[in-house]
Amino acid sequence: MEKEAIKNHQDLRVYQMAFEAAMKIFEVSKKFPIEERFSLTDQIRRSSRSVCANLAEAWRKRRYEAAFVAKLNDCVRVATPKELAESAETQTWIEFAVKCNYLDVESGRELYRIYNQILGSLVNMIINPSPWLMKR
Repeated sequence: MEKEAIKNHQDLRVYQMAFEAAMKIFEVSKKFPIEERFSLTDQIRRSSRSVCANLAEAWRKRRYEAAFVAKLNDCVRVATPKELAESAETQTWIEFAVKCNYLDVESGRELYRIYNQILGSLVNMIINPSPWLMKR
């Protein structure tokens, strides 16, 4: 069985996982208390969606390895001591949601596990970007 060619960022399995996870977070966060609307709810939704947006932008920058890798890093790692990158930030908000009893432990573990898979895939792309780069 041959793999289909990846024509855009939406064909990437890691993008699909990140998008599905962001939609799960959107659904579960609908049940968060109203007083969290402008804090935890907005933060977890924003960071989960940002993983997808940064990955889409990285895909558009794959002509240049440094630009591609830099944008993937925005999805993954700690950029500065004060700022978490998007995947790790989303995991932090998941932890808060569980500790505040807005999200049950099992759902939190599942979402956290999915983000670990996303992080692993992105790190692999960062370590070995050449298969993803545009051919000149």
